Amino acid sequence: MAVYELDPLTDPRWPELIGQHPDSTIFHTREWLTSLKETYGYQPVAYTTSDSRELEHGIVFCKVRSPLTGNRLVSLPFSDHCQPLANASQTGEILQSLQSKSRSQGLKYIEIRPLKGDVFSTAQNLYEAKRFRVQSIDLRKELSVLQRNMHDSCIRRKIKRAEKEKLDYQAGSNGDFLQRFRHLFLLTRRRHKLPPPPVSWTRNLAHAFGKKLTIHMMLKDGVPAASILTITHKNAIVYKYGCSDSAFSNLGGTPFLFWKVIQQAKEENLQEFDLGRSDYNDFGLITFKEHLGASTSDLAYFRNAPSKEPTSTSRISSLIDPVLSKLPDPFLEGIGNLFYRHMG
Repeated sequence: MAVYELDPLTDPRWPELIGQHPDSTIFHTREWLTSLKETYGYQPVAYTTSDSRELEHGIVFCKVRSPLTGNRLVSLPFSDHCQPLANASQTGEILQSLQSKSRSQGLKYIEIRPLKGDVFSTAQNLYEAKRFRVQSIDLRKELSVLQRNMHDSCIRRKIKRAEKEKLDYQAGSNGDFLQRFRHLFLLTRRRHKLPPPPVSWTRNLAHAFGKKLTIHMMLKDGVPAASILTITHKNAIVYKYGCSDSAFSNLGGTPFLFWKVIQQAKEENLQEFDLGRSDYNDFGLITFKEHLGASTSDLAYFRNAPSKEPTSTSRISSLIDPVLSKLPDPFLEGIGNLFYRHMG
């Protein structure tokens, strides 16, 4: 069966497929793909076996080219998951075609990040590359039930503490919110000894998604204490980034933010709060999300070649980790600008 290539940024059929397919998420959208291209230079591309005027199915990738980590097809870089918008048979046909051409195209590997594992019943020569935990909250439940599902001492009491401290909740996506979010983001990344993504990444996301992207923020006496960034798509709201100032960590700002977002999502009749992925052994983050009332499941990434550890990015990270907490902001951001382009 023939496999056809299309540009999801220009082909008018792609947004139509996204709008009608039940498995589409923010990571399939033109807004997300455009942000990846403008920030990191990755070229989005989609493949389908459909030769009709209407696009019936497809799998979207990005072409990642790097002299440090190799050339590859990834579906999708910096995306928690990216379910093929195709059934098992169609997915198998597309992957088989791509694998047959990968060596001649100089690809190190092809990587796919499905949210559901049932798309591989006919796919061959796929190896698990990495495993995560993915969590979400079912917003179809009554608000009172969602509140009761939260852990009493770890979440509900902290929400009461935040209310007692009279933390000020604000939300927006303009330049001022982006600047204050970036400040907290740098503090958090420095604390975790990780370089921050380029400042252009959040700016490009905000520009592309417009009102669908919101920066939620808690302030104490006018000073930003905690913030999270969410994006809505169809009937879901997606938590993408969170950050905070550790000086205010005992005030309950972060749990209060999530509770505010849940309340607003219920008012907008959204049905799912996607809390994203967590590293499989990051028990602290996984437990925090479960305390919010989230359900948890496994998330596996697959490649057409066995994963070899440590990866090039792991080696790079091990070299820069010891100095990250000591670097001035401009140098820290400079490392992020260079580092993440090779990580997708």
